[in-house]
Amino acid sequence: MSVPSNVAIVTGASRGIGAAIARRLAESGFTVIVNYVSNKEEADNVVASITVAGGIAHTVRADISKADDFARLFDEAEAKAGPVALLVNNAGLMSAKRIAEVDDEWFDRLFAINVRGTLNGCRLAATRLVDGGAIINLSTSVIGMSPPGYGPYCASKAAVEALTRSLSKELGARGIRVNAVAPGPTDTELLHGANTPERTQGFRDMTPLGRLGEPDDIANVIAFLGTPAAAWINGQTIRVNGGIVA
Repeated sequence: MSVPSNVAIVTGASRGIGAAIARRLAESGFTVIVNYVSNKEEADNVVASITVAGGIAHTVRADISKADDFARLFDEAEAKAGPVALLVNNAGLMSAKRIAEVDDEWFDRLFAINVRGTLNGCRLAATRLVDGGAIINLSTSVIGMSPPGYGPYCASKAAVEALTRSLSKELGARGIRVNAVAPGPTDTELLHGANTPERTQGFRDMTPLGRLGEPDDIANVIAFLGTPAAAWINGQTIRVNGGIVA
């Protein structure tokens, strides 16, 4: 197996968990490709914070739900930084809606980002990632909770976990590890935008540690999974949720 490069792509990295992942990977020595689709200013701010801290990062705009855009993301990453060793499929949508209220347009958009976007990244990484690299997909611990209003969202992330398990077996011969990280309720705009303050407080109260997760809680686990220290972890979904659900 070849020695992995130090280039990482993080999708949806302009804010929230994605931004924390980008910063943490840069601290670990990765050159980070900060992907965004609409928040250029925020993506630039993430790169600036990495640069000030002594790291290296570049922005690349791409809509990961479109296969051609994701391929261009890889092209630009390689042109700016070199062969890619780590792909973090972080970009996703979270929206609470009861099953009886789901319309086709909403459903298609949810699955275009959460499932097709992850699939687009995985199939590209399967041929373009360096041997010995890693793929980390973002799932959710909400799957285990299954609260009302989250059925379609949980279904989209269950698909991500299924893709993770299968791809880990397909790429193992090349030393490429494929895992998923499933955050619990995390203090981000995404969480607050999808829930009422009362429901968010309910998540906080349910957690044995008595708080919501922080983006860095998730980023630290992903940074570990991207290193040789996690060389024997493959095909797993790591639940990072403060004990809210097993």
